[in-house]
Amino acid sequence: MKAHYYKHILEFKRPSGTSRGVLKTKETWFIILKNETHTGVGECGILRGLSVDDRPDYEAQLKYTCENIYKGLAVLLAENIEFPSIQIGLEMAFKSLESAHPFQLFPSDFTTGQASIPINGLIWMGTKDFMNAQIKAKIEAGFSCIKMKIGAIDFETELELLQSIRKVFSPKDIELRVDANGAFTPINALEKLKRLSDLQLHSIEQPIKQHQHDEMARLCEQTPLPIALDEELIGVFTKADKEALLRHINPQYIILKPSFIGGFKGTDDWINLAENQNIAWWITSALESNVGLNAIAQYTYLKHNNRPQGLGTGSLFTNNINAPLEVNKGALQYATKKRWDFNFD
Repeated sequence: MKAHYYKHILEFKRPSGTSRGVLKTKETWFIILKNETHTGVGECGILRGLSVDDRPDYEAQLKYTCENIYKGLAVLLAENIEFPSIQIGLEMAFKSLESAHPFQLFPSDFTTGQASIPINGLIWMGTKDFMNAQIKAKIEAGFSCIKMKIGAIDFETELELLQSIRKVFSPKDIELRVDANGAFTPINALEKLKRLSDLQLHSIEQPIKQHQHDEMARLCEQTPLPIALDEELIGVFTKADKEALLRHINPQYIILKPSFIGGFKGTDDWINLAENQNIAWWITSALESNVGLNAIAQYTYLKHNNRPQGLGTGSLFTNNINAPLEVNKGALQYATKKRWDFNFD
């Protein structure tokens, strides 16, 4: 078996705003495995500025991993414990190599087109008019769950946008989630959570920056609005540390981005620990190309989690990999008549 890798720069159709800045491009890497009869592909979905493996030696580690592919998956996963995006790339690539079809990693009713996955409609940060236009478009497209990123514009304006939805759609009609990406402070967070809770939101992701465990635990205990940990899970490598984090903070939800938390094996660990503590969860992609999104969606379907998942990022790029993934009426589905267009060379 041989392995090589290469980089692909995804280009956003329009700059996408987050509380950490505006994204215009997104770097990703592909691992290609080949044996005498089959070819496999995996995506290493690193996100610069957020992934724990955003390090100067990232490409050197990818090179080492491909040169030592003979060691096998288990050994290489252990050697890449601090490189979760490489871990998931390896998991995908090995599963792809073993499959009859390189993009059928977790066969199910989803991959045969008989079932779909409910997803949230993502509203990117921007001007009030831009965000309002996105909200209207998502509702018209049939989404019953909307996730709005907040924290980049004036809080009062963001409240107005959410209020405008609630004036027309009750919580039974539209589930509203917000993602603060750590934009609040421990001093003002609780007051803002109280004001947001008046709008009958489903939850808020990461209200304060990660690594403030005592403050986050206090918020989760006192909050009138369910809190979901997101960035807080990044860089927690061992099962013991994962368990300790959940027991200390005791959030209402955790959000699982496999590319950030050790791939499918790492996600399994978080799910098991969370369920043992009666903490709910859902899965989100992290701006991977359709190669990574496909694998994460197939994995997610087999978890039988009926909450809307965060898997709607496939249409953001001008140069994504053509794939049989479609969003229809707020759900991700496999269009079996469409074909993949991926260059394995």
